[in-house]
Amino acid sequence: MGDEGGGGEPNMGNHLQLMPAESEEDDEMEVEDQDSQEAKKPNVINFDTSLPTSHMYLGSDMEEFHGRTLHDDDSCQVIPVLPQVIMMLIPGQTLPLQLFHPQEVSMVRNLIQKDRTFAVLAYRIQQAKVQILPERVLPSTMSAIQLESLSRCQLFPSSKPVSWEDHCSPQWWQKYQKRKFHCASLTSWPSWLYSLYDAETLMERVKRQLHEWDENLKDESLPSNPIDFSYRVAACLPIDDALRIQLLKIGSAIQRLRCELDIMNKCTSLCCKQCQETEITTKTEIFSLSLCGPMAAYVNPHGYVHETLTVYKASNLNLIGRSSTEHSWFPGYAWTIAQCRVCSSHIGWKFTATKKDMSPQKFWGLTRSALLPRIPESEDTSNQDSSPLLCL
Repeated sequence: MGDEGGGGEPNMGNHLQLMPAESEEDDEMEVEDQDSQEAKKPNVINFDTSLPTSHMYLGSDMEEFHGRTLHDDDSCQVIPVLPQVIMMLIPGQTLPLQLFHPQEVSMVRNLIQKDRTFAVLAYRIQQAKVQILPERVLPSTMSAIQLESLSRCQLFPSSKPVSWEDHCSPQWWQKYQKRKFHCASLTSWPSWLYSLYDAETLMERVKRQLHEWDENLKDESLPSNPIDFSYRVAACLPIDDALRIQLLKIGSAIQRLRCELDIMNKCTSLCCKQCQETEITTKTEIFSLSLCGPMAAYVNPHGYVHETLTVYKASNLNLIGRSSTEHSWFPGYAWTIAQCRVCSSHIGWKFTATKKDMSPQKFWGLTRSALLPRIPESEDTSNQDSSPLLCL
C-alpha cells in the first residue's frame, strides 16, 4: 500500500503513489472526505475475514513457520536485530515483513534454518537495558477461605452454555457468579469485590466488549489462558506506545486485564496524535474485518509495518490522490490515502469496495502510530492533562 516510506519520522512524510497517473495534479489532489457523515455500521459482512490474516498481498508462494525457542535460565544470548523495523511488539503478535537489503534477507534465511529467533527495535536508540519480567500467576480470589481438602467435595457452578447468546443471559451469569463466590459470605468483604480480581470474570467482561466490535467472534478462537488472553487483547487495543509499554510492564494477567478494561471504558475517543485535539473516530465506530480482531499489523511495499485499526466511520480527514487496488491489505477493496484535515498528518486509508455486492461498501483503516487515545472531557473533568489517568 502506498504511503510514506521514509525520511523524517517513520510514519509521517510524503506519500508515494503506486498507480501511474495522468498528471501530477490528479495524483496530489486533496478532497474532503464526505462519506463518513453518512456511514453506518454494516448489518451484514460478507467479506472473508481470513484474507487479511493470510497476507496474500505479499504473494501466494509463502510458507508459514511456527514454534518458539526457550532459552536456559541465566544464559547469555546473542540475538540478531532487524534495525529497519521500528515496532513495539506484543507477545503472540504476528509481524509481517518485506525485506530488500541483501544482508537482512540472508540473515532471515539463516534464522529459518536455526532457532528462528530475532529482535526488532521499539525505538531508534543505540543502547538499552533490557529486563525480562516474570509473569506472576495469582491464586484464585477465593482460595484463602477454601480448604484444599474440602474443595474436591464442593459443588462447582454449572457448566458454561455452548452458545454465546445463552452466555450473555443475565440470569445465567448471575446464578453462575453467586455459586462461584458463595464463600464470600464467610468473610468481611462482599462477593462483588472478589469478582473484581477474578481472572475468569475479567475475561468475560473483556469478551463482551470484543463482541461489540465483532459480532461473529467465536469464544473458541480466543485463548483460554488469562496470560495469553490479556496479550491478545493488548495487541488489538488502539493505544499509543506510552500506554502499550505500561501494559507490558504489568507482571500479572489479572492486573493487565483490569487495566485493559479501564482503557476500553475510558478511552472512547481517538484523536490525531500530531495536533492532539482533532477527533478522528470513537470506540463505538470500531469493528472487526479480520480474524485477528479490529487491529492487526500489515506491511507496505516499502517494508514499513502499520498496525491498522478498522472503523466504519472517521471524521476530519482529507483524501489524497486516486484510489488503488495494488497491494491492498483487504482484497476486493481499493485504498485512498487519508490525512488529518487540520495538520495534514498521515492518518490511514479509506477502503472502498470494487464490487457493489460487497459489504461493507466502505470503511477506514487508521494506523495506530497516528492515533492518540483520549478521555472525553465530559468523563474526566478533573484531569485536564493530555495523558489519560488509568488504573496502571
